[in-house]
Amino acid sequence: MAITEGLRATTGIRVHEQDTAEAMGSGDVPVLATPRVLALAEAATVAAVAEHLDEERTTVGTDVSLTHSAATPVGARVQAEATLRSVDGKHLLFDVTVTHNERTVAQGTVARAVVNRRRFLAAATE
Repeated sequence: MAITEGLRATTGIRVHEQDTAEAMGSGDVPVLATPRVLALAEAATVAAVAEHLDEERTTVGTDVSLTHSAATPVGARVQAEATLRSVDGKHLLFDVTVTHNERTVAQGTVARAVVNRRRFLAAATE
């Protein structure tokens, strides 16, 4: 299968106490934490290409630009959508948008690189 521009995926969560800035240590308020927003956006990028990689390959995050512009309370359902904007060899660039009730909570880009899983893990343990 080929990785091509336009691939997309959506992931979502219901915000729980452990997803808050207060719980994650990224702030002191009980609303959806920016690190959790980023993790959700990255999960959507992974899902967008997962079925297009053989078992030997995976993707790893290499760069992120994310604007988290709205607070989201515990109990809210948020959704992240990732769309593959460009493919340059092994380099992938995704546009990501996170929404709650059709309101944009965060948006930006996530870059990922396609790597050989075994070689990547071997290099990580050196």
